[in-house]
Amino acid sequence: MRSCLVLFVLLGIQGLTAADEVQRPNMLFIAIDDLNDYISPLDNHPGIQTPNFDRLAERSVNFTNAHCAAPACHPSRVSVMTGVHPATSGIYRNLFGAHGPRWRHESPVLQNAIVLSQHFRNHGYRAVGGGKIFHTLQWTAGDSQNDPHAWDDYRGDPLNPIAPDWPRAKRIPDAKTGLTKGRPLNAQLFGTAVIDAPEDSYGDHLVADWAIEQLQAEHTQPLFLAVGLFRPHIPWEVSQRWFDLYADADVQLPPHQTNDLDDAHDHGRTHWHQWVTQNKQWPKFMRGYLASISYVDHQLGRILNALDESPMKDNTILVLWSDHGFHIGEKENWEKFALWDQTTHVPLFIHAPGVSQDGQSSQQAVTLTDVYPTLCDLAQIPTPDQCDGTTLVPQLRDVDAKRERLSLTSFQFTNEPIASHAVSDTRYRYIRYGNGFEELYDLDSDPNEFNNLAGTAGHAQIQARLAAHIPMSAAPDRTVPKDSPYNRKKNQ
Repeated sequence: MRSCLVLFVLLGIQGLTAADEVQRPNMLFIAIDDLNDYISPLDNHPGIQTPNFDRLAERSVNFTNAHCAAPACHPSRVSVMTGVHPATSGIYRNLFGAHGPRWRHESPVLQNAIVLSQHFRNHGYRAVGGGKIFHTLQWTAGDSQNDPHAWDDYRGDPLNPIAPDWPRAKRIPDAKTGLTKGRPLNAQLFGTAVIDAPEDSYGDHLVADWAIEQLQAEHTQPLFLAVGLFRPHIPWEVSQRWFDLYADADVQLPPHQTNDLDDAHDHGRTHWHQWVTQNKQWPKFMRGYLASISYVDHQLGRILNALDESPMKDNTILVLWSDHGFHIGEKENWEKFALWDQTTHVPLFIHAPGVSQDGQSSQQAVTLTDVYPTLCDLAQIPTPDQCDGTTLVPQLRDVDAKRERLSLTSFQFTNEPIASHAVSDTRYRYIRYGNGFEELYDLDSDPNEFNNLAGTAGHAQIQARLAAHIPMSAAPDRTVPKDSPYNRKKNQ
C-alpha cells in the first residue's frame, strides 16, 4: 500500500473539521502552451527576457531535465490530467473534432480514469479551472477535450474555453507582401504580427484576471486552481511592446547546421522549414515567438503578484508546466511532433511550502506523468492506481536524490507501424522509431543533437542500457471513435 495512503488513513480524514480542511495546502496549477526551454532559467536563449520565470525559479525547484509524455497538445495534456502515459493509453497524437472528454472513448484504458481535478474534489478540494487545460485551440471554437464534470466551476464555457477571447492581428495577403504560396496552415495562423486591440482584451490577460480573482476570494475549502495560458502557441500575435523587447538586429536564430537530418529520422515536416527559409521569415518568426514568451511571462508575473498578496501565499503548492517543447527551425522542424530533446524538454517548476528546496535545480530525468502522483503525495491523499508516474517529493526535498526511472516520451509517426519512443537519463538521449531507426545523443557534449551516436564504436553499452527502458508492448495507436457522443458533429 502506498505510504501516502497509509498516512491519509492515519490522519482520519473523514473526521476533519471545516477549519482543518481549509488548512490543507491549496494547489495553483499553471499550464503554458508550446513553451520550450528558451526561458532564462533553462536554455537562456540569447536576449530572452523572462524575469518572472526567474522569480519562479527562485521560489521553487526547477526540474531542468523534465520531458513531456507526448510531443503534441492532446496526448500530453490527457496524460498529465489522468497520470496515464500514452504508451499505456495509445493516445499519441492530436485527435480533433471533439466536444467533451472523448479521450474516454478513444482509449479503453481511460474510460473510468479519474481526472486530477476530480480526484482533488473527491478529497475535499474546490476545483476550478480556466483557459487551456485540456486540448483546444484559439481558432476551433467548440473543439475541446475538457471534462466539465471534473470541475466545480470553469471560466466561461468549459467546452469552448479560449476561442471567444482572442483577437487577431490585421492580415495582409501573402502575395501583397511578396511571400510565395505554400505557407503552412491557413489564415496566417503560422505567422507573427502585432495585435492593435487593447491588451486587456487578450485571452491570456482575461484568464489571468480570472485567476487573480480566485486568489483574492475567500474560500471555505482548500482550492485546486488550474490556470491555462495559451501563448506562445501560434499565431505569434501580441501587442507591440513585447516585440519592442527584441530588435530585429539582435534576434539570434537557434543553433543549426546544414544537412542535420542526414543521420537522423525524417520527421516529415521539412516543407515548413523550406517555406520559412525561402521567404526569409526565420528571424521574423523567432522574434514573434520570443515576444510571445515575454508576453506570457508578464501574465505569470501578474499571477505571482496576486498569490503573494493573497491569504493563500504561505499555504499554496505551485506547479508550472508546459505541454511539450517547441522547434523554431531546429532540425528543419517547426512546432513539435518529433522526439528530439528540443521537442520534448519542458519547463517544470514545483514549490511546496516546507518541502521544496526552493531556488535549486534537479537534473534528474522526469516525465510530466510524474506530476499527478507528486501532487497527491504533497496533499497527503492517495494516488490512483491508474497513474504511471512516480512522486517527485524526494527530489523536492533533496534535488540530488537519484531517480532510477528515465524520462519517456512517445509518439506515433505517420506511415509507421508502431509508436516511437524516446528516453533520457541525466546525460544521454536514445530514440527508437516505429520503423526501427535509432538515434543516440550525448547531450553533455552535443546539446543540439547534431551527431547521432547510435551504432557507433564505444557506445554499444550505453545504447543497450537506455534501450532497455523502451516499452516492449506499448498500446496501439488510437483513432477517433466514430460513435462517441463527444464527437463535435453530434453536438451541433
